This record gives sequence, C-alpha cells and structure tokens, in this order.
Amino acid sequence: MDDRDSAYDGEKDGGTDGRTGGGATGRVKGSFEDLLAEGAAVPVDGWDFSWFEGRATEARPSWGYAMSLAARLAGASAALDVQTGGGEVLDFALGRAAPKAPVLTVATEGWPANVAKATALLRPRGIAVVATAEDAPLPFADASFDLVSSRHPVRPLWHEIARVLQPGGTYFAQHVGPRSVFELVEHFLGPQPQEVSSSRHPDRERAEAEAAGLEIVDLRAERLRVEFHDVGAVVHFLRKVVWMVPGFTVEAYRPRLRALHERIEADGPFVAHSSRHLVEARRR
Repeated sequence: MDDRDSAYDGEKDGGTDGRTGGGATGRVKGSFEDLLAEGAAVPVDGWDFSWFEGRATEARPSWGYAMSLAARLAGASAALDVQTGGGEVLDFALGRAAPKAPVLTVATEGWPANVAKATALLRPRGIAVVATAEDAPLPFADASFDLVSSRHPVRPLWHEIARVLQPGGTYFAQHVGPRSVFELVEHFLGPQPQEVSSSRHPDRERAEAEAAGLEIVDLRAERLRVEFHDVGAVVHFLRKVVWMVPGFTVEAYRPRLRALHERIEADGPFVAHSSRHLVEARRR
C-alpha cells in the first residue's frame, strides 16, 4: 500500500475507492439518529476520504496506483490528468516525481466544488485546473501530451484520450469495474438490471480503447473487500459518491438505513466488494 492510499477514499462511478483505513477499526458508538446526523453533517467537497478512518475500510489494489503514476510522471514531458477530483492523487504523485516532474502538467475537473479545491491545491505547483464537463471533448489540441492519466473517471472518452495523446504516448489509469460495491447499492435500490451491473467491464473497455486507436499494454483487475462499520459512514459515503444511489437523502431512505443500522449492530460491519482495473494503453 502506498502512502497516498493510507486513508479511505472514494471514486467516480460505482463504488468506494476506499483506501485501506489505518488505525483501529470498529463500530462507532452512538444512537441511530446521532449517527445519521453525524454522517449528514460532514462536508463532501473534494476526494479526501480521511474522515472514514476507523469507520470504513477497503483493501487496496496490489499495483499501488499513486506511486505507479509518480513513476510515469517522472518520465513525461507534458501530462494531463483527466477528472482529477480535488487534485489529491495528482498532487501526491507529482510530489513523488519531483524533481523529474513534467515541464507541463494540466488537469481537468467537472464538479465545481472540486474545481475550486483542486485549483487551490495544485496552483502552488504551477498546474492549471480546467473546468470542463465530464462528457465534453477535452479542450486541448491534438497530440498535446505524452501522458494522460485518470483515477476513476466517470466514463473514459477513448477517442478524446487518443486524440490528445502524441503518437507513442501513454494513457495510464485506474478504473472502477463492474458491480463495484453493489451489495450496498442493491440494499437501497434492489437488484439491478444486467446492463447496469455489467457495465464498466475491462473487456468492454479494451475493445473501446482499441477502436479509438489505442494499444492495450497492461490490463489487470481485482475485486477488493470493503467494510462499513456504522450507518453514519454509509450516509456520508452516499452523500459524497452521489452516483451510487441517485437522489439519496437520509429522509428518503430512512427505513433502509434503519435496517442497515440494525444489521451492523447485530452482525458487525456491512461487507461489500469493490472492482478496480489498471489500464495502460499506448497511442499507435
């Protein structure tokens, strides 16, 4: 586990990206109402998930994405980080890559709260954060970068990635896989249709990347244990990772939250499983 992955973290599209929580874990004491109120009160901007320390954990992928990204940044001259969130992972990786960090690094982000957070974090490194919608074309010229990275993009825009990469350039990313944390999703929403539960499959993404003119160099997938130790952690997680249970509010899902609280009280942590895959592709 690399240092940047030492606290519980979230992801884009489909699950926790939990970082394994350090320190002791265990059920947080408090009444159902107190835990709901606590989970509802925590700010949700950015992608720092350190609040979950001791309240939720996730096993980390074996490849150590942040440290691996640092090694690739150290060998790049112009880099783009797509959907950078609050910029925390990029900031860490650039710190580890210094003094060999790229001469030019740019990031994009679509959520206004994260644009502000990433800008404040990355500006001291001389990095511009460009506000752009997640499904919009990348606002850069063809062949601008020799490295494009992304950690948990909502949906990778393969043709845009290929367009802005230089010939021989690399796309290096960690993606969310199929049925990530679906045990929690289906607790609230019930069984999901096949087209939803099978989306984001690495084989499908391989085909889409190759169709866009990229050659897959490495593609590895892992499924990882996630534990929620109290219902307040679940509330905060679903408020922060809003695409998991669309329209989630405490009041709308109070009966399901009550059932989950009673289950944790009786049986211990609620266990789910996240899906992650590492993607490394080269522009032909």
